[in-house]
Amino acid sequence: MFIVSKLLALALEPLFWTLLLLLGGLIALTRRPLLGRRLAWASLWLLLLSGWVAVPNTLLHALETRHPPPADGTDLRQFVGLVVLGGGLSDSSLWTSHKQMALNDQAERMTMAVSLAQQHGHLQLLFSGGIASLGGGGLTEAQRAKIFFDAMGVAPSRTLYEAASRTTFENAANSARLAGVDPHHRWLLLTSAFHMPRAMGVFQKAGWNVTPYPVDYRTAGDPSWLAYSLHDGPQRWQLALHEWVGFYAYRIAGMI
Repeated sequence: MFIVSKLLALALEPLFWTLLLLLGGLIALTRRPLLGRRLAWASLWLLLLSGWVAVPNTLLHALETRHPPPADGTDLRQFVGLVVLGGGLSDSSLWTSHKQMALNDQAERMTMAVSLAQQHGHLQLLFSGGIASLGGGGLTEAQRAKIFFDAMGVAPSRTLYEAASRTTFENAANSARLAGVDPHHRWLLLTSAFHMPRAMGVFQKAGWNVTPYPVDYRTAGDPSWLAYSLHDGPQRWQLALHEWVGFYAYRIAGMI
């Protein structure tokens, strides 16, 4: 499942298909020039389309609004802990090369976890994340998370770490097996808002009693249909397609 998810992520990259079409066009030019030109034009149009931010923003917005956070004033004393999914930490090589902590563009998963732990001293903090790269090696996400939470002053007695998971499905299954964890108690589930529908479905299917606490929002209200960026657009397309395809792939596989 892990290798399939990585290959699928590559296949959902708009620039991957742009380059594939361009390469096909160049190869076809010598023997089938008409086909070659059509493929080259298709590559150009796909590149231009990938910069249209409004469509992927609409897809992301639909995901982000599916599970709202707890209402203001919600008494969090009814929850025993907070499950934090990996994804907010930069690659292990940056940590080991420079001897510094490094967060990425999903850093809110980590910073909000610290904030909630500081405000609500009763919450147990459970971080789940292994090594999510095909190459493997280096520090697991859980090891990096421990360094981060320790540095932020979160008491080690309040933290649990699950270091084997590589997918959302494994996050739910492996975390439930940790000593001292009862998934039937009430837990908050903290992950990026666009990832929350898939995460909630997987955790509930695995028997967890979880309430969503989405962070790391990428959209705000109705998107502008004039927004265009060849820098941001392909990234937004890849993120939106990855989550929507991932959600339905998990559903077809019976994980949700």
